[in-house]
Amino acid sequence: MEFIYSKKYDCNICTTRCDGKSKEAYIFSDDIAKSEKDEEIIASSIREKLLLEVEKTPSEAYGLADLELMTEGKLICRVEVKHQDRTFMSVRRLLPHGDLLPYETIALNLSDLERYIAQYKVERIPTFVIWHLKRPCIGDIYCGNEINVLEASLNLYRTKRTFRRASTKSDYVDGKHKGVTVNYHFSLKEMISLNEILQKISAIPKH
Repeated sequence: MEFIYSKKYDCNICTTRCDGKSKEAYIFSDDIAKSEKDEEIIASSIREKLLLEVEKTPSEAYGLADLELMTEGKLICRVEVKHQDRTFMSVRRLLPHGDLLPYETIALNLSDLERYIAQYKVERIPTFVIWHLKRPCIGDIYCGNEINVLEASLNLYRTKRTFRRASTKSDYVDGKHKGVTVNYHFSLKEMISLNEILQKISAIPKH
């Protein structure tokens, strides 16, 4: 995606500036609800525009992307959906060599990213990660890219864009640690729009 810097992207003068603080409470039910809503929006768009079958990945199939895209019962693509409102305000201070600005930064759990990469190498089934972002500086957008593009970024910037935050009490649910503490960060400049993603999916061989 193309970004031309202007004052509206200057975090220092933003009137609704992100606080730059980690959440003290991670409400997993809220996160799940947002993601599930986004999954249905994207699934509906794929069904309508590409005329493909879309099914949610079975809950017992732990670790796979959220959506399975099929034609005539054949799996042709996987799609992972993420919802992200906040940004990483301290990215330039904490990851100074990552070539990132706060407004353009999005994140993905590092273990998830590595798992999707590994799965793609085994299956060779095209896999996309799509983020739904809602920020005053960039608006309400859906964007993402295919897993090999995300892997290229990881290979180029791994240590420069990986950050581990401290755990909090709310990371634990029923005694189990569920919070994401290690994230890899991408630039929106490495992403393409939802419409471009749909074009790429439509070009996947169906037989």
